[in-house]
Amino acid sequence: MKMLPYKLARSRLAGIVLALLAVAPLLAPMDAASPAQAAKITFRRIFKGSSPEFIEISVGEDSNTGAFEIRQLDEDPGSSPFEVSDGLRAKIFGLAAELKHFERQDLDVHRKIANLGEKTFRWEQGGVAHETKFNYTLNSPANQLLQIFEGLARQQEHYALLSRRMRYDRLGINDALLQFESDLNRGLMPEPQRLIPLLDQISSDSRFVDIARQRARTLADRLRRQ
Repeated sequence: MKMLPYKLARSRLAGIVLALLAVAPLLAPMDAASPAQAAKITFRRIFKGSSPEFIEISVGEDSNTGAFEIRQLDEDPGSSPFEVSDGLRAKIFGLAAELKHFERQDLDVHRKIANLGEKTFRWEQGGVAHETKFNYTLNSPANQLLQIFEGLARQQEHYALLSRRMRYDRLGINDALLQFESDLNRGLMPEPQRLIPLLDQISSDSRFVDIARQRARTLADRLRRQ
């Protein structure tokens, strides 16, 4: 085989290197534009005969806006957005990591106990999905995660109830505030401060009875101090 002269071979090699250096900047943005897809965690509870019968809450790893759906099973489906803080979102994903993102996780106690509703934790990222279902569990991280999601559902129910009473049942607003206060005292809601804007509206609206306005003001002040 005929060998190229040394100078010619070196010249051609230099040309190839320069061509690769020229193409490299064009390839880099392509890699940067294709990051790994963010993960999403979804909690679902189906409990026929309860109220509500269906709860579904989704939280994304890269967004402070989640989605929730709370209804009876015979009602039309449809989700709505809600806000979740960085801290709570980090806690949710931290607990999911402890549970290995629900991959091959058997959380149920497998004992004969009352039906408490079928709960599902689901992890999705890109084309990968893992989920686990249970009725009742003794697993500590799973119970913490369950309390957070059920607390978020309860929180959204209070928001919806107060909003409805403000529009259609002003005399019933105090009863709705009492229900909210009861759950607040028991620490059942992870981020009750999300309701401060509603409480402020009630406390400043002269169309509501004085006892409701005062209760709303007290609750709002209490949440701001927390």
